[in-house]
Amino acid sequence: MRSSFVPSSDEIAGFQNDGAVVLRGAFAPWVETLREGVARLMADPSPLERSYHPENSAPFFQDLCNWQRIPEFRRFVEDSPLGALGAALMGAHQVRFFHDHVLVKEPGTSLVTPWHQDRPYYCARGPQTVSFWIPLDPVPAAAALECVAGSHRWGVDHKPMRFDGTPLYAGDESTPMPDIDAHRERYRIICADMAPGDAVAFDFGTVHGAGATIGASFRRRVFSARLVGDHACFADRGGKGSPPFAHLALSEGDPLTGPDFPILFQDAA
Repeated sequence: MRSSFVPSSDEIAGFQNDGAVVLRGAFAPWVETLREGVARLMADPSPLERSYHPENSAPFFQDLCNWQRIPEFRRFVEDSPLGALGAALMGAHQVRFFHDHVLVKEPGTSLVTPWHQDRPYYCARGPQTVSFWIPLDPVPAAAALECVAGSHRWGVDHKPMRFDGTPLYAGDESTPMPDIDAHRERYRIICADMAPGDAVAFDFGTVHGAGATIGASFRRRVFSARLVGDHACFADRGGKGSPPFAHLALSEGDPLTGPDFPILFQDAA
């Protein structure tokens, strides 16, 4: 099974200039496969499951790094146009898979995904990065991913915080995230109603967040795939990054290689 989706020149320019772009129908042929994989995962979560159960609220299920054990996810990673699409957006000669992330907000989930960048959490860095946020249900803009256009070019990694409001790294003196909600008029925010199989592609440095599903009657299942391009390397986060990848024998600055990070695309040059 392969999709024929190819990004337009405007979509590529939007990703590179704004750090985020909405790709309509990019993974539509893979929705049922990914839904089956999410159901299998939720019935048998991994040790990396990070679900939240806010008081008087529906849960927010999250789990990481399951593509090697969930057959539907493996088929998507290995057989979909994921790598070629990532290469086109990033302008990369080689694309490696970094990790997968499943996020399921049930109807009535009070937890808001706060504004953040992924880059300071991740144990990978490089000049070319892309995440694909792929909804498997219809999602109105109020509960969809929001991305601050151009924030990947701000030249700063803001202090990474846990969802409970505490710093991820002890003694971190990096710049706090600005209060975007209090000054939304200062920013151009990319957000849209989403259909199953659409995708938001965004840079690891792009500031993004998502709303709650309080009062909603819909379930919001999302499969997210993270990729890296040329010259990607390992970033040592002292075991506190995401994903932890505790089994890796890589050191700071080592090329990001090995069976956890397969090559999905390699040009002929």
